[in-house]
Amino acid sequence: MASTSKQIQAEAEGKESKITLPQTILHNKKFLFNRELSWLEFNRRVLEEALDPSQPLLERLKFLSIFSTNLDEYFMIRISGLMEELEEEVVGPSPDGMTPAEQLREISQRLHPMVKEQMRCMREEVLPRLKAEGITILPYSELNEKEQREANKYFIENVFPILTPQAVDPGHPFPYISNLSLNLGLTVKATEGSEPAPSPLLTAEPRFARIKVPPTVSPLVPVGDSGSCFTYLGSLISVNLSHLFPGMRTGKSHLFRVTRDADIELREDEAGDLLRTMEQHLRRRRFGMAVRLEVSSKMSSKMVKYLMNSLELAEDDVYEIEGPLDIPDLMTLYQMDRPELKDKPFQPAVPAILQQRRTIFDAIKQQDVLLHHPYTSFTAVTDFINAAAMDADVLAIKICLYRTGQQSPIVRALMEASERGKQVTALVELKARFDEENNIVWARQLERAGVHVVYGLMGLKTHCKVALVVRREGKHLRRYVHVATGNYNPTTSRIYTDLGLFTADPEIGADATDLFNFLTGYSWQDKYRQLMVAPLHLRERMMALIKRETKHARHGREARIIAKINSLTDTEIIRALYEASRAGVKVDLIVRGICMLRPGVHGISDNIQVISIVGRFLEHSRIFYFANDGEDEAYIGSADWMQRNLNRRVEVVTPIKDENIKRYLKEEILEVYLRDNVKARRLMPDGTYERVRPAKGEETLDSQMHFIGRVNVYE
Repeated sequence: MASTSKQIQAEAEGKESKITLPQTILHNKKFLFNRELSWLEFNRRVLEEALDPSQPLLERLKFLSIFSTNLDEYFMIRISGLMEELEEEVVGPSPDGMTPAEQLREISQRLHPMVKEQMRCMREEVLPRLKAEGITILPYSELNEKEQREANKYFIENVFPILTPQAVDPGHPFPYISNLSLNLGLTVKATEGSEPAPSPLLTAEPRFARIKVPPTVSPLVPVGDSGSCFTYLGSLISVNLSHLFPGMRTGKSHLFRVTRDADIELREDEAGDLLRTMEQHLRRRRFGMAVRLEVSSKMSSKMVKYLMNSLELAEDDVYEIEGPLDIPDLMTLYQMDRPELKDKPFQPAVPAILQQRRTIFDAIKQQDVLLHHPYTSFTAVTDFINAAAMDADVLAIKICLYRTGQQSPIVRALMEASERGKQVTALVELKARFDEENNIVWARQLERAGVHVVYGLMGLKTHCKVALVVRREGKHLRRYVHVATGNYNPTTSRIYTDLGLFTADPEIGADATDLFNFLTGYSWQDKYRQLMVAPLHLRERMMALIKRETKHARHGREARIIAKINSLTDTEIIRALYEASRAGVKVDLIVRGICMLRPGVHGISDNIQVISIVGRFLEHSRIFYFANDGEDEAYIGSADWMQRNLNRRVEVVTPIKDENIKRYLKEEILEVYLRDNVKARRLMPDGTYERVRPAKGEETLDSQMHFIGRVNVYE
């Protein structure tokens, strides 16, 4: 696939290369990385943040926890899908050409060493350094006599009444182990010389027993009055087994944890009531097949094998953990008042225009306003919805809710608006993965408040982030729109980087009206003035923009593409980017997570650079920039370049029409990300990532820290 120097020169001159790409790049490892392995490399970058000794100590603990929670979801959704394909003998390969069996084998080979490194970091670095800072987690055996007495008293009063030991015998089958629960496994048998009883458990033959560690009790039991010394709840239960099995001889107990398939396969065409159907499916989720078994490294091989057989798992599905089995449980330590062990806090800014004008509507009417979270305060968004709820001239509010959080001021404002007689419509996406229960609760509360609640379109997830406010101003109605890359969730707005646009542009307002009619009724509106909407025409428009840059380059005109997205997996988009690169377009991609595009392939993707930023905040904004021979265009929105976003979700991408904001996006946001030499990693042609380091004499630049205090300099 190597290009000759003449071919490279021809491409530089804008001529057609002699190398031709196939019509499809599917099932070809030369062109594509494997999706699941690419995700693993993203989680490796998360782990690297935990391994970095320059990070504040509790932030390192946070990244170890994120690594674990990421893996939990990965197993519940992605690995479970591969295991189902294997079980159902699906022979079709992944887009890069790997079979399910090959993917599972490669994942296991890569992941086991990563988990070992995670636990080494916890045992040898994080926990000892926490101890040096006065935050100690001691095993029960290291407590002094007084501390043990107090811990035992705590067990009797707060833990023992909750526990339900489950033994396995001919009358008691192997118990159901709930998803992600922490459990103790042990063997029990009758004490020698005890009188026989009717129960088959009371025999000399050892029986397996399971104790579920109650999730309603803190996993860290306080020791003493310092507030900074703890022992593990699992350890405390294990030394008090005699209370649970009186008159029995118990073997050593060991912790284990099971991960189950949690992917919901919803047949919407057969669902008469989507809300009720989702509630039923959530109950079924608890009973998915087991896909991973985590066990204490001290557990006997005999017990491990017993659990494997009982859960129908193979050796590759078992992960021996030398250390805490559920690291996210330790995040209670993060809530401690130890600011010196955390990132330095900062005060999010409020755009000057929103402070200078009498009302938020006056500001938006004067000019478009860009929000850059978390550097811009999310109160700008909640103030917008609150103002709409209270303003007597506002007649209607329409909004798409995907993830709102548990204590949502947005939802409360919508209920207030409805109670004040305004027309309020909320599209609540019940299928937002792992937020289904929250959204069901909010949907019912909104309905009770008189809000018109809809659940989106059959067969599609509504993932777009749009709010529309209709206001009477004199004899006319004016529409105010908020289009964003992130959810209406104040909690995540503090830890996710996202963008939002306030605009009173009449065409965008008209498009937003058509969009909500499309979502709430039977309108199949496919003509939009400004907005790009999936699955209607977003793919077509994005492909056209990439091909336009390709054409510009071939004719020697100015051409460049910069895209900042979370994931890149769509093969049509990838192929179009390869064609652009071969035509001479400089393509810079800032892809946080999965990237199936292979950069730097000679003659194919020489002009494509891919970097990933993993740092203090979760990069979540989506930005698309096209040079367009000097008539540059910029867009923001909710969609990644993934097949699911372009084909199976309702997504919205809006153009940035204000020239100052457009320049700010390119020069003050995208270019800063591209100059990052602290948190950026560059994707190499072999699929590995290398940290970007400052060149000799070059100053360091952490893009996320750079943005603090520098928002909205376009004003």
